[in-house]
Amino acid sequence: MARKDDLIALIRPVVDGLGYIFWGLEYFVQGRRSLLRIYIDAEEGITVDDCEKVSRQVSGVLDVEDPIKSEYVLEVSSPGWDRPLYEVWQYRQFIGETIELRLSTPFEGRRKFKGVLSSVEDTDEIGLYVDGEEYLFPVEWIEKAKIVPRTDGPATEVTGK
Repeated sequence: MARKDDLIALIRPVVDGLGYIFWGLEYFVQGRRSLLRIYIDAEEGITVDDCEKVSRQVSGVLDVEDPIKSEYVLEVSSPGWDRPLYEVWQYRQFIGETIELRLSTPFEGRRKFKGVLSSVEDTDEIGLYVDGEEYLFPVEWIEKAKIVPRTDGPATEVTGK
């Protein structure tokens, strides 16, 4: 089975070389079939043509390197409005936005949190303002995080920041 870090190391240079921003990837093993979903971004946004271009190039590299031994489906997509967050620099871009996150292990009896992203510390911890209380979570504890798209104006303001 391919490791996610190995796939990132193989795919990121291809995406970067084509002039896009490698946003992240998800790799799911589902029985004998797997799903490899790659997220790309660009200043001017992403089109279907951009996704096709990246898909062709990544497919070629994957065919040569053969990191996934089983059958798999390759998807290339923009991160979208409810974009997932993977790396510290991504969190920094969305301070003040509402995010949902799931921790890899429970903290104070729960794994799911939803609140306003209030800070990103130099120690690779994020501050999340939830129900009047601020929590600090190391990014490495976060199994999955995504932006909650705005539907009615700006997110709740975080005071004292």
